[in-house]
Amino acid sequence: MAKNAAEKKLKVTLVHSAIGFSKDQKATLKALGLRRLHQTVEHVDTPALRGMLNKVIHLIRVEE
Repeated sequence: MAKNAAEKKLKVTLVHSAIGFSKDQKATLKALGLRRLHQTVEHVDTPALRGMLNKVIHLIRVEE
């Protein structure tokens, strides 16, 4: 898949610890590439990504 300059990117930052939350939420954070507090990763905006973000929205901050 060719990179399109018009692809929308989202910056996702882990702002709260996942300690005490369910295994599936921890697995979602790992799949997003978030391992440390205040770590930021960039992802291309897709419906699948939006679903993952909605699952852990209470632990992250999302910027466009």
